[in-house]
Amino acid sequence: MQEKIEVGFQAFTSDGSEEFGAVRQVSPGGRPELVIYVENAGDFTIPLSAVEAVHSEKIIFNCAKLDRRLRHAIGHAHDKEEPGA
Repeated sequence: MQEKIEVGFQAFTSDGSEEFGAVRQVSPGGRPELVIYVENAGDFTIPLSAVEAVHSEKIIFNCAKLDRRLRHAIGHAHDKEEPGA
């Protein structure tokens, strides 16, 4: 059984990968989408159809269903982190 998606769930592109952001809104305005805050890039709207799995307060997205701009932001989500910090 899949968990209900809630604000604060962490966002991933695969199980075991590093998280890239978190849920800010679920179905805003009743639309079948999520608003995800991506670290170092801001908010992105993602269709629920891009969700591959939900468990343990994590959302796994299918990268092939994400737009190019979002994939680029995900690739740079951790650029400002300092190694070892």
